[in-house]
Amino acid sequence: MRFTILFAGLLGIFLAPAIAGYNINVNDDNNVGGSGQQSVSVNNEHGVANVDNNNGWDSWNAVWDYGTGYAATRVFAKKLCIVHKINKEVMPSIQALDALVKEKKLQGEGPGGPPPKDLMYSINPDQVDDLSKFGKSIVKMCKGVPTFTAEELHGASLFYDTGKCFEANILWILNISFCGGTVAN
Repeated sequence: MRFTILFAGLLGIFLAPAIAGYNINVNDDNNVGGSGQQSVSVNNEHGVANVDNNNGWDSWNAVWDYGTGYAATRVFAKKLCIVHKINKEVMPSIQALDALVKEKKLQGEGPGGPPPKDLMYSINPDQVDDLSKFGKSIVKMCKGVPTFTAEELHGASLFYDTGKCFEANILWILNISFCGGTVAN
């Protein structure tokens, strides 16, 4: 009986990290000026990935909630959150993100594979009143912060040409641009 309890306890200790998720820190030499650091946390149990970009005043956080199909980026310098739908054709699945980050971490490198995919969003000018429809993870990150939705743009954009976009580049995997008046101010 004691052996069964001990075995179950040890099994729980070793399996819990695999089920719940993990953190990986990766230096991102592609940041402006070659400084800053990004960390990716994947929680497979809850279907949520967090990306933290620590680069002084240009820091931001992103939450990808695969359960609700929404993602949000909190831009600290602009004191706002931007929520958008996850484009499942471009953004990696949580399993693919998990594998990509693990693979690059083990290799000790970031870039070197295929070029990152690009997404561009236009920020809607109207502030979101009710965050609950986006899921608990996004509510926790954006509560008390002016939050706006964004729609994906396809093809060339006038905003991009004028430089009125905020870029959230996710390691060597994905380049996201948020364009509109709220990030230009």
